[in-house]
Amino acid sequence: MKPMLTVFTPTYNRAHLLGQSYESLKRQTCKDFIWLIIDDGSSDDTKTLVRKWLDEGQVTIRYHYQANQGMHGAHNTAYELIDTELNVCIDSDDTMTEDAVEKIVSFWKASGDPKYAGIMALDATTDKKIIGTQLPTDRTAMTLTDFYLQGGSGDKKLIYRTDIISKYPPYPIFEGEKYVGLNYKYMMIDQDYELLILNEIVCLVEYQADGSSMNMVHQYRKNPRGFAELRKVGMRCKPSIKAKFREAIHYVSSSIMLRNTKFLKESPCKGLTVLAILPGIALYTFIMCTSKNTVMKKVA
Repeated sequence: MKPMLTVFTPTYNRAHLLGQSYESLKRQTCKDFIWLIIDDGSSDDTKTLVRKWLDEGQVTIRYHYQANQGMHGAHNTAYELIDTELNVCIDSDDTMTEDAVEKIVSFWKASGDPKYAGIMALDATTDKKIIGTQLPTDRTAMTLTDFYLQGGSGDKKLIYRTDIISKYPPYPIFEGEKYVGLNYKYMMIDQDYELLILNEIVCLVEYQADGSSMNMVHQYRKNPRGFAELRKVGMRCKPSIKAKFREAIHYVSSSIMLRNTKFLKESPCKGLTVLAILPGIALYTFIMCTSKNTVMKKVA
């Protein structure tokens, strides 16, 4: 019988960390899952390590190697390969609580419904402190967008139905770039579906100094096409004029980096984009100065 859940892990040269994820999956109280490892072009001994775990046979593992595409490219591949009802991403430096799979599977069996895209649960630090705020206790479901709009904060663990997340456009791949924010898909899904609320910790997170979330200004400069596409989706999907305007400012900034003279024509919200030109120039200047100052400090 096919498991209900795929836990997938994109990884790139993280063999020194991946064992933590493996150990946490070995300890799961419910074995109703597959671990899908997307090796995004690692040059370390990740492949050798996974072969050893396959031989141990303690966790059902699928391993896929591909040329490096970045986190979003690894997600694209995962969604092409996953054939279970639910899926959840656990980064290579994350661990799952021992009862995470049990909580997810039992909760979905009891409350799952075609009108929901999946489940939103809690991330915590390794000492079990919830990252950001708890989820609301006065409702059973909401969108990720509404959660943050209503004052929620911090990363949350998103468990999606595979048929839902696979039907939306894949993350765009741009030559020479390796980053597109994962909310590119999440914002589109939020237009059509809510997520069930599971106010339980299922994932323990340890942010790495070389992780994408810790180097956002650097990512912004290196991946302007990816950020511009993300902002166009934001202008279409964000629920308020204020939020759409904020996206437009970032879109203008990324367009300046690209020297894209057609940015206004390509914008889904042309009026807001015109208004965002001056703030966008200011943001572009700030980002470039921030990056230069960081380089100067490193040299010093």
